[in-house]
Amino acid sequence: MKEIRAIIRPSRLNQLRNALHNIHDFFSLGVWKGEGFSAPISRHQTLREELTDFTDKILVTVLVADDMVDTIVDVIVRECQTGMPHDGVVWVVSVEAAYRIHDKGTL
Repeated sequence: MKEIRAIIRPSRLNQLRNALHNIHDFFSLGVWKGEGFSAPISRHQTLREELTDFTDKILVTVLVADDMVDTIVDVIVRECQTGMPHDGVVWVVSVEAAYRIHDKGTL
């Protein structure tokens, strides 16, 4: 099992949710609101300006079977990219075990 995490633009959340909802065997999405910044892209922008210019971000997390990782990552990238700098980032983390709280059943 894997956890896929992505930091995305808030304006892309509904689009992403709808695309994930259409995937067979997809079962959950966690969403956290936050702020962040990225390193400067151009020489005209200083790191100091970037450090004080926080922008709204959304962290989404998804638990999936190993064989679904590529599909989910592809959907996240497709639905969340705008072609502009700072669209976000996606990464995958191995999950040793996951349990449902209501009955301690495994996922």
